Amino acid sequence: MQPHERLIVALDVPSVEAAQAMVARLGDAVSFYKIGYQLVFAGGLAYAEKLARSGKRVFLDLKLHDIGNTVAAGVKSVAGLGATFLTVHAYPQTMQAAVAARERGLRILAVTVLTSFNDADLAAAGYAATVGEVVARRAAQARDIGVDGLVCSPEEAANVRRIVGDALTLVTPGIRPAGAGAGDQKRIAAPGAAIAAGADYLVVGRPILAAPDPKATAEAIVAEIAGASPQR
Repeated sequence: MQPHERLIVALDVPSVEAAQAMVARLGDAVSFYKIGYQLVFAGGLAYAEKLARSGKRVFLDLKLHDIGNTVAAGVKSVAGLGATFLTVHAYPQTMQAAVAARERGLRILAVTVLTSFNDADLAAAGYAATVGEVVARRAAQARDIGVDGLVCSPEEAANVRRIVGDALTLVTPGIRPAGAGAGDQKRIAAPGAAIAAGADYLVVGRPILAAPDPKATAEAIVAEIAGASPQR
């Protein structure tokens, strides 16, 4: 991959019009976009299909998790939109259903533990294990089930890479360039550090969307990606 292909910009904006404006501002600096709940519920599914047909790659971050039949039906519907990636939560039954239903080149990413969670948050939710332990267990399960890739924080990327080898694609949110605030993220890293830890793709939202010059910020991140040496 070229360095710019590793950057996924999260279109966390309130309308299709705002998304179109941001894509236009970023131009050829960005080729891959993530569409999540905010935009999906504002007409984003139709826009995702249009974006894919325009030659951009699309990551639908829907985090599916339900009974197997419902997950499978959802995956089949999403496959018709032309997206490259679709997220599901990394629970074994959910992953199995999604893998069995994938088609038309759609790749399934399993979300390990959200980057806004830490050990205390997992304990409050009833987990006895640490974030690192949960991520490692889910990574091994995803590898064995045949999921295409994993979403994990940069903090776990190196260990996850050791568990799954080169078989799975690693996508890391929680990317914060130097000088950017953490916001609501608790497990973060700079772009170069995430690539060095073994990430294949970096998801960046607010640091680009809120920048005075989004394209220049994206280009700076791509330059940092290009200068990093991935762990293998």
